[in-house]
Amino acid sequence: MGTVLPANVPQTLYVTVRRDELSQLKAERDQLQKKVAQLTLMLQHAQLASPGTALHA
Repeated sequence: MGTVLPANVPQTLYVTVRRDELSQLKAERDQLQKKVAQLTLMLQHAQLASPGTALHA
């Protein structure tokens, strides 16, 4: 068994983000969400096309 360590008290980190940075981050997030949806759809199509060779998670 490993060494038991005392739990640390959670700390809050405050950061400052400019409006333009926040807008850019939101745009990046939206773009990444669309890409994830696209790749998920492609994966589903690939699994339907060849169910015998699909990887199972």
